[in-house]
Amino acid sequence: MNRLSMLVKFIVLVAIAGGGYWYWQNSHNEKKSEEKSPQASGEKAGASKKGQSGPLPVQVVSVTKQTMPVIVEALGTVESEHSVPIRSQIPGVLNSINFREGEYVAQGQVLFKVDDRPMRAVVDQATAVLARDKALLEQALTQLKRLTPLVEKDYITKQEYDVALTQSKSLEATVAADNALIQAAKVQLSYSVISSPISGRTGSLSVKAGTLLTVATATTVPMVVVNSTKPIMVSLNVPQAKLNDIREALSKRALKVDVTPSGGGDVIASGTLAFIDNTVSLSTGTIVIKARFNNNKEELWPGQFVAGRIVIKEEPGVMTLPEEAIQPGQQGPFVFAFKEGKAQMVPITVSRQVGNQVVVSSGLTGDEQVIIKVPPTLSAGMAVKMQVPEEGKKPKDSKEDSPKAPEAKKGSDSSVKSK
Repeated sequence: MNRLSMLVKFIVLVAIAGGGYWYWQNSHNEKKSEEKSPQASGEKAGASKKGQSGPLPVQVVSVTKQTMPVIVEALGTVESEHSVPIRSQIPGVLNSINFREGEYVAQGQVLFKVDDRPMRAVVDQATAVLARDKALLEQALTQLKRLTPLVEKDYITKQEYDVALTQSKSLEATVAADNALIQAAKVQLSYSVISSPISGRTGSLSVKAGTLLTVATATTVPMVVVNSTKPIMVSLNVPQAKLNDIREALSKRALKVDVTPSGGGDVIASGTLAFIDNTVSLSTGTIVIKARFNNNKEELWPGQFVAGRIVIKEEPGVMTLPEEAIQPGQQGPFVFAFKEGKAQMVPITVSRQVGNQVVVSSGLTGDEQVIIKVPPTLSAGMAVKMQVPEEGKKPKDSKEDSPKAPEAKKGSDSSVKSK
């Protein structure tokens, strides 16, 4: 039984192997016949031709020589040139508030009125005392005038005359003191009307009408704070390495300062440099400078965080490229120059960037054409074809490259001419 079963298994294995060999042989022959047929060879040639890659299309710009500013950029904050906390100088009940929170007020405008009746009573009392002392002085002077000829004729003693003279002198001093008390009382009375010492924007109120005020100290919460906003200052922290350049330029002319939002954007306002601090910060290595802005439309607001740009000078004839042409590398920045249909890697030295234009100090001669919007697959030595010859010229249309679309090309040209 064992021999019989083994024989059956052997026969089955031989049959399977033979069937597999027959299937493989037929498939191999069919593949050869397909390769020999002209139709299959044509399809293969077409597929090979279709997969073949040509020069990589790229956009190109020429290196530009132009006048570019030399600038110093720094971050800073907007500050009021004058900031005045308003406090009461006398005790009393606050009768009225004559402005709205956040309102722009003029210098001398009445802001608050305090109950002035106690101060008026003091003024009236001092005035009455003055009138009394003036009357006593007039009486003493009359008495002195009457005794003067008598003492000359020895009708009265010298002592009686001296007493009258002393009394008149004393009353003169009393009247002078009364006048001073009246002036002090009037000054206290004037404190009942609180006016703005400067023109500016008011802040939030810390009091309401009817509040009982006390004599304020330096630590007392102000009733309101008035910040001047026209003009206004911007304080910038500039690296100490730029200090000499700024001072040298400032000695020759007024320096323009442009301000933009801290997150970037268009220029908000332009002003002039007004102040350079006398000390460099040891902790940050920066120095504080301030610029003054007219701020007539209140574009800048106290406490606002901004970025400042100081124009040191204008440098003519420098080489510039768009920011998108500059590529970072391990050895430093570089660009891909378009030369004889190939991409050539050129190391460069970047001096500075102004907006989206990069100033190149070395590495280029100024006659190169440089690839912008560099494709990720581009490498040095790769074959490329120019898609946009120069910046500002009309880019090539894909339809224009095709010889089968002359009508599209004419239509495109006519549309450009009509514009």
